[in-house]
Amino acid sequence: MHMNVAPHLLTEDRAEYERVLDDALRTAPERPELAGAGTRLTTGQLRAMALNATALITAAAASEYEHFTKVREAGRAASNRPRSHAPDESPGAVAVLTVLVPVLAGTAAAIFLLVGAVVHWLAPGAALGTTLLTAGLVFGALAAAGLLCAGAGLVLTALRNSPAETGAPDELALARAAWRHALLERGVIPFLQAALTATPTDPDRDPAPPSA
Repeated sequence: MHMNVAPHLLTEDRAEYERVLDDALRTAPERPELAGAGTRLTTGQLRAMALNATALITAAAASEYEHFTKVREAGRAASNRPRSHAPDESPGAVAVLTVLVPVLAGTAAAIFLLVGAVVHWLAPGAALGTTLLTAGLVFGALAAAGLLCAGAGLVLTALRNSPAETGAPDELALARAAWRHALLERGVIPFLQAALTATPTDPDRDPAPPSA
């Protein structure tokens, strides 16, 4: 007869399993099915029993755990996968131009406007002053356009370098939450309930002697 084998609980998930178990024991007084916790069996006894039965308990949430580990491994593989990059010269040249164009154009605009203003003040009718002022305005517009292009380039670079699998963390969180819920409701709680049910109300009391 073929049986599905539950995936082995990885070492890195052992702490998560214990957290689910501890949460169940902490909230046991709030669960009617675990009403005997602390009286029939102590919290420490229940915890030890559940830790010894880890394989049995985790098997109840095998499908959710398998999905969780697959999502996690897929995310790790995607984050470790090398990205293809363009030749180093191209991004470097674009970055240099993005920075230099607004700076140089702004510097030229300031010089032309300053010199043109001085020439125009000294010789109001000179064509040179008007030419220099016009050139200053042109370079000022070029600097402004360069700043806009630089801002747009920064936005595009940020979008391009952002993780392509933006929904991966959310998918991983959902898969972990589904596993934790299944582990708690189908594994830990039923096991604790069965352990309490199988234990007499007063385990320290000696059984009554047989009647004569």
